[in-house]
Amino acid sequence: MTASAGLRVEGQEREALRTRLTALGFDEVRFAAVAGGVNASLRDWLDAGRQADMAWLERTADKRMNPELVLPGVRSVILLGVNYWPGAQIENRVQLAEPQPSKIENPRWARYALHADYHDTMKHGLAAAGKALEEMAGATPTDYRYYVDTGPVLERGWAARSGLGFRGKNAMLISKTHGNWLFLAVILTRLEIAPDEPLRKKPLSASGDEPAGLLCGKCTRCLDACPTQAFPAPGVVDARRCISYQTIENKGIIPRELRAGIGVRIYGCDVCLEVCPWNRFARAGRQLLLSARPGLAALPLFELLQLTPTRFAEIFKGTPIKRLKLTGLLRNACVVAGNVGGPELRPALTALAAHDSAVIRAHAVWAVRRIAGDETGEWLHAARLGETDEAVLAEYAGVT
Repeated sequence: MTASAGLRVEGQEREALRTRLTALGFDEVRFAAVAGGVNASLRDWLDAGRQADMAWLERTADKRMNPELVLPGVRSVILLGVNYWPGAQIENRVQLAEPQPSKIENPRWARYALHADYHDTMKHGLAAAGKALEEMAGATPTDYRYYVDTGPVLERGWAARSGLGFRGKNAMLISKTHGNWLFLAVILTRLEIAPDEPLRKKPLSASGDEPAGLLCGKCTRCLDACPTQAFPAPGVVDARRCISYQTIENKGIIPRELRAGIGVRIYGCDVCLEVCPWNRFARAGRQLLLSARPGLAALPLFELLQLTPTRFAEIFKGTPIKRLKLTGLLRNACVVAGNVGGPELRPALTALAAHDSAVIRAHAVWAVRRIAGDETGEWLHAARLGETDEAVLAEYAGVT
């Protein structure tokens, strides 16, 4: 028996807890009851292979669908949201950074990446939130567990259950207040906290879950705008075609048929978020648990193609981009170069065509073929002579 067994937090006590957690820097604080579970069709999605090679999703599927396997005796889920929308004025300044002298468009980064790693900065708030549960509700340190987007929890499903937002046709959580721009964190707890109501109080299914696009109406902007057609159905993302997966999670060769759709996106993709009409209600977040790094958006492609391990570590230390590692970033930079580059990138790309990593060499060769055309042989003659890797040789041959 734990200290929280049988404790119920409701009424004024619940609202005092919400106020305390909000003061820690969370822009949204909502509560959901574990009873009844949450079903986000995870098993069907996995069975269809839409997780690509993200094997950890399969390994943790049972825990994601049953939080009792994560924290025995869990009764409630606390949903915490942090708004990372910078506001229109700052957004325009960041995205319209000064172009390079060559007029090549600067690469674009997912907005969340233009901060210090939120996994790290938000954990400080979660640790403080745990202490608040102990002080205000009688929990013990073993009565709760918290995660920032890394634990075996279906954050968006619980967030929708709590009324924090709804699952859009882009499969993201959409808030009526913050649009698409929320980082989510969760606290599983043995405390019984009176739950908040979902946006639609009367559930449309036996499980209590809502279909994708609850408040989307007939809008399909996110589905239509996806550059790589990654949505086989509303609310369903096929990671194998998703730019975010390909530029971040995929550690190998990006399929050739998807590269043109990546455009200038060097890390992640916001297209299905940024076209959503609900964003018109978004306001700049307090960002008390975030640390902006907007200068990353101004990094020119030419500089990124010449990154060394030392320089990579200097620039991206403490950001989410560090997990991509230098190999992944150079690979992505080559894809961007192939989409928007010109002859001025020849020295950098020819050097990368002789890189130690076959993954980088393959994408460098592809970029040169896109830029140089019939002159590819002249650009890459020296690199081609010593090439033995089959994937790289396929790029020289243009095999589809």
